[in-house]
Parts: sequence; structure tokens; C-alpha cells
Amino acid sequence: MPKTWTAFTKLADKDKAEALGLALEELDPEPTGIGVFEIEDGSGTWEIGGYFTEAPNEIELALLAAAYDAKSFVVSEVPDTDWVDKVRRELTPVEAGRFFVYGSHDADKIPEGSEPLLIEAAMAFGTGHHGTTQGCLEALDRLASEGFQGRNVADIGCGTAVLAMGAARIWPDPVIASDIDEVAVEVAEANVRANDLGDKVICVEAAGFDNPELHARAPYDLVFANILKQPLIDLAPDMEKHLAPGGYAILSGILTWQADEVVEVYTAHGMPQLRRDVIGEWVTLTLRRNQ
Repeated sequence: MPKTWTAFTKLADKDKAEALGLALEELDPEPTGIGVFEIEDGSGTWEIGGYFTEAPNEIELALLAAAYDAKSFVVSEVPDTDWVDKVRRELTPVEAGRFFVYGSHDADKIPEGSEPLLIEAAMAFGTGHHGTTQGCLEALDRLASEGFQGRNVADIGCGTAVLAMGAARIWPDPVIASDIDEVAVEVAEANVRANDLGDKVICVEAAGFDNPELHARAPYDLVFANILKQPLIDLAPDMEKHLAPGGYAILSGILTWQADEVVEVYTAHGMPQLRRDVIGEWVTLTLRRNQ
């Protein structure tokens, strides 16, 4: 396998972080990928990183760090690893209520009476192992156990479409799943086919609800949105428009210290909190739109 190097730094200014990300593109050797992300811990710190197939020039990196008031780059050589095989070996199945999320290597472990959801480790976000995905599945299981039946369900920011498939497993009506990322939509479609749900889960590319198919199917009696705090806050007005009176929203991608802000925004839009569940540092909110 070809060798890979990474170079990461941090700084506390968004504009400088983005500018540094652009400056990394001019390096020789050129990075094969660059990321600029805000660290979700409330500190306002940004992480900037690059991936290289040749050892990066550490003198140039030091000059860039100094020019943009960043910390020194940490350069590491990534060991040759078949990551897909490694994850498959180490990723154990997840049980979330009635749902059993597993990879094909664990197909012989499906418990009798469970609702199996096949998600390969190589796929996009949403294998069930993250606290947000598990929390959403458990919230779905709880609603169903309380007698709710979703007749018109949407999964916004679907990733692997595991939540949409969970709803499609237990209820007869079709579910629509959307993601802003084209690759994620392709992954979702592949998962839907692998789970024999091609006639029940429709996958579309959309930013939030911005897709004719999503508009046409509204209003929804249940909407999942497992994304991040700020996109969830930005989504609140459209959620209010697309969620039926009395309908439920299951939200996650929220750290414990962010939950109150999200609840405040959604309450102002007529969707107060019914329940808050915590798994590790992540919160899943179950909301219900006022009648």
C-alpha cells in the first residue's frame, strides 16, 4: 500500500484557518486532501490538516504556521493498514432497542426477533456505533413501542440511511432519505439495496428539505435529523413547515452542552422537547410539534 503522511495544526481564528487551508494547496509536494474543521468543544478552535503521499516539507509547514499564527504542525507517517479490514474485525454489532446493526461478517449473529440492519464498515457515517445513531434508533424504537406508527417519514442528512431503513423495517409506508453529499446518497442507495428495501426507501440529494420530492411529500409525521448543532438550528424554520401538527422530530449530532440551545430554538418554532437521552457526550432529542 502507498505510504501516507498527515500534517495537522490548530488555531483560534476562522478566517486564518480557512486561509491556511488554501495555502496548504500550494505546497510541494501537494497534499492529496485538506480539511478545515471547527472543533466542537465550544473553544472556537479550528483544526487544519493535510494528507500527503510524499513526506511534506516541514520547513514550509513551519513557515506557514508562523505566518498564520497557528501552532506548529504535527507531522505523522500513517502505518500501512487495510483500514476496512481492521474496522470490520474490530467493529462489533450494535443493538439499539429492537434494531440490530451489523456488518456482513457478523451475519451469523443476528438475534431472533430483532430488526436487522446491514451496514458495512466501509460505508459513510452511521454504522450504529456512534452515540448519535444509536440514540436515534433507540428513540425510534421507543416511539414504536408506545404505539406510534410513522406513515410519512423523512431522514434528513441520512448518511448511510440507517435511520430511514429502521423506519422502513417496522412500518409499511415508504420513507424518504436525503443527504447534501452526493457520495452519501450513493452509499445510502447501496445500503437500501443490500437490505432489500429498494421499494420502501427513496434516496435524494438535498440540503435540508430543499428538494422537490421532499416538498411534495410533506407534511411528515416523523423526521430524523442526525447532523450537527448549527445545521439543526438553521433547519428549524423548515422543520416547522414540513412537520405535521402533532408530528415528531428526532434530532441528534448534539453535544450535551449544546442541547439547551437547540431545544430553545425548536421550542420557539412550536416543537418543544418531549425527551432528552444521553449516550456518552451525545444527546438525542425527541420533539413534538404543537397541534
